[in-house]
Amino acid sequence: MALGWKLHGDGKTMGPDDVVAPDERLAWGRTIGLGAQHVVAMFGATFVFPLVMGLNAQLAIMMSGIATICFLLIVKGKVPSYLGTSASFVGAVVAIRAQGGTSQQVTGAILVAGLVLALVGVAIHFLGSSIVHKVLPPVVTGAVVMLIGFNLAPVVAGIYWPQDQWVALLVMTFTVVCAVAFRGFVSRIAVFLALIFGYVISWIFDKAFGQITSYDAGAGKVTTHFRTNFDNLAAQPWFGFPPSTTTGADGKEIAGIHAPSFSIAAILLVLPAVIALVAENTGHVKAVAEMTKTNLDPYMGRAIAADGVGTVIASAVGGSPTTTYAENIGVMAATRVYSTAAYYVAAVVAIIFGLSPKFGALVASVPGGVLGGITVVLYGMIGLLGAKIWKENGVDFGNPINLVPVSAGIIIGIGNVELKFTDSFTLGGIALGTIVAVAAFHLARSLAPADLRARADSARGTMISLGEREGDYGDADGIDDLYQDRPGGPDLRRR
Repeated sequence: MALGWKLHGDGKTMGPDDVVAPDERLAWGRTIGLGAQHVVAMFGATFVFPLVMGLNAQLAIMMSGIATICFLLIVKGKVPSYLGTSASFVGAVVAIRAQGGTSQQVTGAILVAGLVLALVGVAIHFLGSSIVHKVLPPVVTGAVVMLIGFNLAPVVAGIYWPQDQWVALLVMTFTVVCAVAFRGFVSRIAVFLALIFGYVISWIFDKAFGQITSYDAGAGKVTTHFRTNFDNLAAQPWFGFPPSTTTGADGKEIAGIHAPSFSIAAILLVLPAVIALVAENTGHVKAVAEMTKTNLDPYMGRAIAADGVGTVIASAVGGSPTTTYAENIGVMAATRVYSTAAYYVAAVVAIIFGLSPKFGALVASVPGGVLGGITVVLYGMIGLLGAKIWKENGVDFGNPINLVPVSAGIIIGIGNVELKFTDSFTLGGIALGTIVAVAAFHLARSLAPADLRARADSARGTMISLGEREGDYGDADGIDDLYQDRPGGPDLRRR
């Protein structure tokens, strides 16, 4: 059942070995408290990624709540998860905007990708999850994840970091320390804490050192300005829909609620993110299955399709793409409470935040240097997760079937190599790199001698999840060890 929960025990006390199942709940007061934890866990990444994509963060928060409710209904409450903003689209969106693409074309391309993801989920539901590993083996998935992350390096170097290099350096250091020096919940909200730290440091620097002369994203040139600017905050009402337009950290106009438009070139740039999302959702479902000790394979296709539906719904009104969040999976691992009731609470809270223009103005005022410090970590983590997928699946790069085709795809994707078809249509970067990685791998495998194919097939075929925001992902083995501070568990942190 998607709605209707049994009370776990007396709803107030939990023994050391108690587990609250997805169809159970604690007392509503405790459930609301758990829902608040889920909101904090997803909060940082859910509004950072819209900012770097030039989309409205207030709208993204609101639509994440709506998408989460749709997800829970589609999976019939069997897979407790929160749908926050996906990092997998950031590189493609940056490329679209670099070619002069509008916000309408961006959200139109994301909508099509969401529709494709939903159809892939339907196919997996009827054909079985094994089809994923045949079409997208770990060597290919890892390559796509890597090129998506590392393709974003010029964005950090050219836009965010130069706005305030010293604040960026301090925020980067704080993010690293917070993520690794603490365990459990604190480490999982490192991005959120880094945003608060960055705000405080920027305000202190304004008071102590005055204005800074650097690149001003709002003006599009080097100016003398304060790091923090809250002028627009006071003018915004507490309640209302996202405004029609705002100015993003890159100085470009951000559309609020709007209808998407469709561009073939933009769609082709975004479609590779579908591969990343299939890997991500597959890993997250397996993680939840391990924690709840249930077989969720029959719901794998539903979960992937539901993520696609969430992305379609969000982008249809100009919102950001969605994905299941490992931050929230980590909260479940730490609390042993897998109740979907807490996720419904989190979704409602997100919708309320999304209906506050004052909150939206606060998010839009994040200093560029703060984003520089956070994104330099997040983008690198996304790229390195590709290597993590290879490692955890035992990919053998001594085998030319694995080495040769994906190496070409990675360099094309990271280096923004282009293939020009006509004066008006060029394929390059992430899109071309993904096509080369996937197609060249299957071509190489079909042409290779039997012994090389046998070696390639002997590697572990279990797909593990991808990290976005834009963060760290891992498989489910030993997850309880991690959150009880025992050695041996993999790190499931995701940004």
